[in-house]
Order: sequence, then structure tokens, then C-alpha cells
Amino acid sequence: MPHSNLPEIPAELLSMLDVFVEPAALLGADYRILATNHAYRRTYGDGHSLKTRFCYEVSHHYAIPCDQAGENCPLRNALESDTAQRVLHLHHTPNGEEHVDVEMTPIRDTEGNIRFLLERMRVSRLASPIPSAGGLVGRSPVFNKVLELVQRVAPSESTVLLLGESGTGKELIAQAVHEASVRRNGPFVPVDCTGLTETLFESELFGHEKGSFTGAQARKFGLVEAARGGTLFLDEIGEIPLAQQVKLLRLLESGTFRRVGGIEPQKADFRLICATHRDLKAMVEAGTFRRDLYYRINAFPILLPSLSERSEDLPLLAESLLQRVSGERRLRLGDAALACLRSYSFPGNIRELRNILERAALLCDGKVILPEHLPEECCLDGEARPLRGALFGEVIPLEDVEQRYLLWALARFQGDKRALAEQLGLSERTLYRKLRELREK
Repeated sequence: MPHSNLPEIPAELLSMLDVFVEPAALLGADYRILATNHAYRRTYGDGHSLKTRFCYEVSHHYAIPCDQAGENCPLRNALESDTAQRVLHLHHTPNGEEHVDVEMTPIRDTEGNIRFLLERMRVSRLASPIPSAGGLVGRSPVFNKVLELVQRVAPSESTVLLLGESGTGKELIAQAVHEASVRRNGPFVPVDCTGLTETLFESELFGHEKGSFTGAQARKFGLVEAARGGTLFLDEIGEIPLAQQVKLLRLLESGTFRRVGGIEPQKADFRLICATHRDLKAMVEAGTFRRDLYYRINAFPILLPSLSERSEDLPLLAESLLQRVSGERRLRLGDAALACLRSYSFPGNIRELRNILERAALLCDGKVILPEHLPEECCLDGEARPLRGALFGEVIPLEDVEQRYLLWALARFQGDKRALAEQLGLSERTLYRKLRELREK
């Protein structure tokens, strides 16, 4: 329908849009698209005019603004804060859904009032919101928040501290920071600090000169030198012995080091990323971690969520990991097996999920992972526990009986869904609806 009350856009603003190589648009405060550049039309155009349509309709395929749909909306934030805003969203593009870094900048009139909002969008290649055979995958809000922090800190030289439980993917996040940095063409050198004893610490990190100690038959370059021009990743930094922490601090403060047995100072050139599952603050208070080192490495902390905190990513992670461990066999996870995994708490996080699927792939002779291929504990939690035992052992709601029986039937029926629906006395459509309800629980 025509919009005769649309604001007139100055010619200089229109010409500015095509300066940007990434998709850019001028928006109104009512979320309406007023003008776009060629990259925006190429990315989000669907054969219909974009002008006067709503930004959330085009990029999200929503019927309401994204802030009303529970998302962090940069347009609304920009209007409320009166400053530029930047967030990471999932957008629909010609390549399917992608993570997109959205920057919203208010543009004011001569009286200082916000007249337009400039939206600029850059696709993030650091993670995939669809199953992928490699790299980071995720689409949950907590995962997107981590990815947004990675996008912000990666281009800088700031030290990053990755916190969270074991098995949450800290090394993959560290690699993502490295790959999005100006040092991406340099080496990424991971160091497992749990294996660095006091006697090994200096030699492994700084190297040694020939003859500096018994067995030192040649000069050895350390990991600090190996990371020159790139990124040094100190995994489980909380395990470094207290006596050696001062030597690490001296390296970070001075940017120089000496090989064991050497005299000449060597120049260090690396970006530092650290990770730990331990509570470093508590260790500082207990005197087992140096306070000055803690504040030196805590420049930009990122807390990684546990798998239970990003449970909506479980099917995506499971499918991606199954691609990686099953190779050309192209195994898939059956609905009943997925229900078992949904009911499990995963104390070992993503690392444990990978191990479970690797074991299941070895036990599976067909193409579909079933509950019987999973460890016993996976099917003893929550609603999936009757799959391994008797269906009736307690008085439970009839709805639960139906759901448990459906899981039991899925685990044991060898035919397709249509045949199963016939056996259950259901229409195929009803069966799929019930399965969808199970997956959403």
C-alpha cells in the first residue's frame, strides 16, 4: 500500500549507502525500510520491493519486531540509549540462516532528533547455525552471546580469558578468536598447562640452550617462540605452579624472555588467550594464584555455557558431531535416542557428548543410532528411563505413559514411520505431531 507520509531522504544519505560493501539500509523508528544499498538488495531481496517493508520481516521472517519476539533488538536499543548499538543475530540469507553482526547507528536531523537509523550487517563465518562437519555450531541465545563477544574482542590484541566447565569447547573458541584476528596467518599454539611441572615449565615455554642442563644436547626453541606472530593458548592456566606464575607474569609485562641457560633476552610476539575451569578469584583469595597475574590475564573474560545451559543446541551439536565421528557412513540419530540424550545431564559437556556418539557409531550396524547404542546412564534419566526397564513400575499420569510407550516403540520398531503409525492405530500425521511434541519437551 502507498505510504505518502514517508520521510524525504537527503541525497547525500542515499549516496552514502552504496559506499558500504556490506548490506546497509536506512530504517525508520517504526522498523520500516526506507532505502537500501545494492548488497542489501542482493542478500535480502526476494523478488519483491524492500522499500516500506519491515526490517524484522525481511531478515528474520518475523511478523512482529524482534524485541517483541524476545531478541535483543539493535534498533530499539539505539532509540532508547540514543547511541550506536551492535548485536549478533540469526538472519535468513540466500545461503540459509547465518550469524550476522548487526550495527545500528542513529542519524540525527539539524535539531538533534533521531531521524533515521543506519543498519549495517556483516555475516560471521566463525560458527554455523546448521549442522556442520567442522568448527563451532550453535544457535541458542547463550551461544550467540559468546559468539558476539568473540566477534568484538578478536580484532584487538586484548588478552582473552575463557571460563567455564571442562568440555565446553574452550579450545575451539580460542581458535575462533585467533581466526578472526589480525594474527590469523600466524601459528596457533595450544599449551596444556596441566602437564607443565615446575622443572618443565621454563624449558617448554622459553626453550633452552645447548648444555644448559643434563640432557640438553642441542638448542631448543620454546612454545613462546613457536607462537611468534600468532596466538599462544594457555589451557588450564590455573594449573601452573605458583612458583612459576611470576615468570609468566614477567613475560607478559616485559614482552621478553630468556631461554634456559641463555643470556640474551628474546623478544616475544604473540596474542595471549587463557582458559580454565577453576575459580581463579577463589584461588587468588586462597593464595594459590597470583593476584597480579590474575588481573593481567583477566582483560576480557568470556564465560562459556555448559551443555545443559544450551540444551536447545543439543540436536544441532549431536548431528554435527555424528558427521565428524561416523565419516562416510552418514549415521543419523533416531528420535528415541535423541529423547534419551535430551533427558541426560551431560556432566562432561560437549566432550562427553562426542565420546557417547563415537561409541554409539561403533556399536551401530545400521544407519540409525538407537537407545541401545547409548550408555546405560543416558536412558536412566528423566522420561527416557523406561526404555531400559519395565514400562510400569509406578503410578504416573496417562500422558506420561503414552509418551514413554511411544519412546519404547520407536526404539524397537524396525519399519518406517508410516508402518509404525499403522501398528499404533494412528494416522501418520498424528504420529509426527506426537513426535514433534516429544522433541519440544
